[in-house]
Amino acid sequence: MAMTIDPDMCTACDDCRPVCPTKSIQKGKIFYTIDASTCTECDGDADSPLCVDVCPSGCISPL
Repeated sequence: MAMTIDPDMCTACDDCRPVCPTKSIQKGKIFYTIDASTCTECDGDADSPLCVDVCPSGCISPL
């Protein structure tokens, strides 16, 4: 499974991108996206997805 970002809620704060161990989060023109093919939900790196832990707007959820 992978995480996804709700574009209507994303504020493009850039808090999530630096903490992603697989570098699956990319900056778009307006909001950020998560590459589902490389996202591991931080399995093996953390107990829970790090992007969810740092997201101030709560826009990241499972795909």
